[in-house]
Amino acid sequence: MSIALEILAVSAGQPASLGHWQGQPVLSGIRKVPLLGDTVDVRTTNIAGDGQADMTVHGGADKAVYAYPADHWPWWKAEANFDAAPASFGENLTVHGADEHAIRIGDQFAWGQVVLEVSQPRAPCFKFAMFTGREDLSARMTVSTRTGWYFRVLKPGAAPLKGTLARLHTGENQPSVREAFIAVYHPRVMSDVAEKVLAAPALSSAWRSGLQKRLAAALNL
Repeated sequence: MSIALEILAVSAGQPASLGHWQGQPVLSGIRKVPLLGDTVDVRTTNIAGDGQADMTVHGGADKAVYAYPADHWPWWKAEANFDAAPASFGENLTVHGADEHAIRIGDQFAWGQVVLEVSQPRAPCFKFAMFTGREDLSARMTVSTRTGWYFRVLKPGAAPLKGTLARLHTGENQPSVREAFIAVYHPRVMSDVAEKVLAAPALSSAWRSGLQKRLAAALNL
């Protein structure tokens, strides 16, 4: 099935203080603003103007660009009374046209000169709660599996701030972003789902490692 994701905004930001968590100062790049102009330079580890405070959880080759579907905005308003807008989730790409059910690990998209590949879901963290001022939102993201996803950059270059991401390639037998998320976060994930996710060649090394650790821990119970 062909998918074209409409680009609603491309956003970037630099690490800044979010406050204190458990007595420690917290620095994060989650606060982003939509870019102005026509194009942005997309590199192998991030987009121009974007920065990350903790490269173990955001940024780097497997998590260079974070995308979130605006398709979820009505749900967030109805279920959580949260008025979403571009960059509300700390995303670089605010898109419309498909969600975690339809997007698969390994899907490749053309974005101007750039080629992106889906590598993993987003893992909700406490910084999202700090950023929004809502302690409940990280849990709501986890339970609903409305996480968005990360792209790695297969081909860097200039990318337009408006237009579409056109899917170039998908694997029908590859796990969806939602399946990859529940394999790690669902308390009773089915073994066939876990095996399907582990078998995905394009799955990020960090997500693969997390799933392997979870499965190993389950065997030792």
